[in-house]
Amino acid sequence: MEMRKVFAAELEQLMHKNKKICLIDADLAKASGTMKLREVFPNRAFDVGIAEQNMASVAAGLSAYGYIPFITSFTPFASRRICDQVAVSIAYGMQNVKIVGTDPGIAAELNGGTHMSFEDIAIFRAIPDMVIFEPVDIHQLKQAMPQIVKCDKPCYIRMFRKETPEIFTDPKYKFNLFKADKICDGKDLTIFVSGLCTADAIEAKNILAKEGVSVEVINIHTIKPIDKEAIVKSAKKTKRVLVVENHNVYGGLYSAVCEVLAKECPTKADVIGIQDQFGEVGKLPQLKERYGMTVSDIVAKAKELIKIGMVPAHAHRAAKFNEEQFKRAKYLARKKIAFEDIELFADILKISKDGFVQGITTAALVEGNWYYKTEVMADDTREYVI
Repeated sequence: MEMRKVFAAELEQLMHKNKKICLIDADLAKASGTMKLREVFPNRAFDVGIAEQNMASVAAGLSAYGYIPFITSFTPFASRRICDQVAVSIAYGMQNVKIVGTDPGIAAELNGGTHMSFEDIAIFRAIPDMVIFEPVDIHQLKQAMPQIVKCDKPCYIRMFRKETPEIFTDPKYKFNLFKADKICDGKDLTIFVSGLCTADAIEAKNILAKEGVSVEVINIHTIKPIDKEAIVKSAKKTKRVLVVENHNVYGGLYSAVCEVLAKECPTKADVIGIQDQFGEVGKLPQLKERYGMTVSDIVAKAKELIKIGMVPAHAHRAAKFNEEQFKRAKYLARKKIAFEDIELFADILKISKDGFVQGITTAALVEGNWYYKTEVMADDTREYVI
């Protein structure tokens, strides 16, 4: 089922239960799937026409009188066009308004560059007290709606309009607006992902698993306030982080994750996302290719990260450091260390007193090559062999 249909159905149920909830559209009720609500609630579902800034201001006024307004439009009109009204009338005014931006990022498809908002998360992350939520599928959205109504802060819902792959189908699934959802455990790499990229991240994880790489996938559905505990716990375990998002790499999920890691757990990290570009016309598969966001791109980037810290078997010999290199190695054991014509990366590097490499502890199977999985000891110049 389409996300917009589920959104409208859940909102209708909530409006029946709570007479203070209302809806304001800006000439896009058909696109947002909310047209029916005007018939059911003629006194609480309005259309202000093509006047998004007015829509935000009206919502702030209704909130000041105790209502809980939901306002909807395409993402660029629900973010950059109404930025000042959100900052001043809603957030600064401490008004409980729920903003729904539909078809974010490349989801705008054929509407093209002017409607393709790659900066909406960055805008709202910079406004104090905003909550930013991006649902993955209809199951997550259904459970999120009542929690969003109960949240007494302004919320931004970044919602794909049409059908998405169903991820959270387990009947036992319990959603928490402020806690990330771990989709699978892993030990070699963590993928933090949001929104419509989640299904691709899972597919990439399955491909990597066939090559012996264990990937942990965590859906960060609420980007602000972000679940710091989930990020730090996973990064400490895997020591490598890949963020996958449908947004500019500046100011979005990648920025939010890296801000946490820089302070709490410095970790090697990279990103799949929009590389500071504008949008263009296209369908989703074409746009994923254009912006380097395909499953293959995720797999390739993950392999790049996995290689850091690994030493291929059958490739390197134990080599003796000269005095200068040995002194450096003692202080740089967790960093890139060069000796002769070999660059050695290791999480833990053991060096004997006379300068010989004794052991390495990290491993993975990448592109058909084994990388050390258990500590290998050597007391001479024999090749390391698993």
